[in-house]
Amino acid sequence: MFSLFYFPGVFGESVSVMEGDSVTLNTDVTEILEDDDILWKFGAEKSRIAEISREKQIFFTYDNVPDGIFRDRLKLDNQTGSLTIKNITSEHVGLYELQISGRSFVLPVTYSSRLPVTNITRDCSSSSSSSGSSYCSLVCSVVNVGHVTLSWYKGNSLLSSISVSDLSISLSLPLEVEYQDKNTYSCVLNNPISNQITHLDISQLCHTCAGMEVVILMFICWSDLCLFNSIQFKFIFIVLFTIQIVAKQFYRTSFSGLCYPRQSTTKSPEFCDLRERD
Repeated sequence: MFSLFYFPGVFGESVSVMEGDSVTLNTDVTEILEDDDILWKFGAEKSRIAEISREKQIFFTYDNVPDGIFRDRLKLDNQTGSLTIKNITSEHVGLYELQISGRSFVLPVTYSSRLPVTNITRDCSSSSSSSGSSYCSLVCSVVNVGHVTLSWYKGNSLLSSISVSDLSISLSLPLEVEYQDKNTYSCVLNNPISNQITHLDISQLCHTCAGMEVVILMFICWSDLCLFNSIQFKFIFIVLFTIQIVAKQFYRTSFSGLCYPRQSTTKSPEFCDLRERD
């Protein structure tokens, strides 16, 4: 967002507009009188961009100044003298001065780029369990923003927020919720004239944080070929258990899940059947 500041001693209401939109600067005049002269100027150099004089039969927009930034963008109302600027960009941010029959008014115009979409991610490393309830830690983040506020809402209630006035900065805001929470949560990014809302789906983001799968890998080596049988359990850490058989004569052991030789008619290494010993 680009900000505009008043000149010293000049007062007026600021007008905010989104990138690509149009803005109309009103004169608060219902109808221009015969002897009224209206002149619109822009910027610190006070370049003329539009003019009306009924007495002199002047009704004109100066599209080519300054530097042609207003070309094909200006529309002047010949009844009220109001000026419309189409397809606003950062080049059109600044002070617009209106002169009506010797009286001067200044209208500041501010510009906001369109808000990016926020990103909600989970942080399983920060997830916790307390009093039998499990919690999932989430983070709402956005990059390259300025003059915005980032907030978490539970329904229509504000939970937390963070604001920044600098340009091109990254923001993030954490939130901790229960896995079984049925409430509606949303992350909201807003500036003075618009907002961007991203809704949270707890079932999609938090279900993988509820537990980690433990994989016990049992490696069985036989005739230079190692096979493994994986058994999955849900715990908080990963256990790796390896059983290595170093000699063929030990295959008739009492270990559950070890393999017996299976006859093969090919010259490929022997495979094995996983079964309990009779």
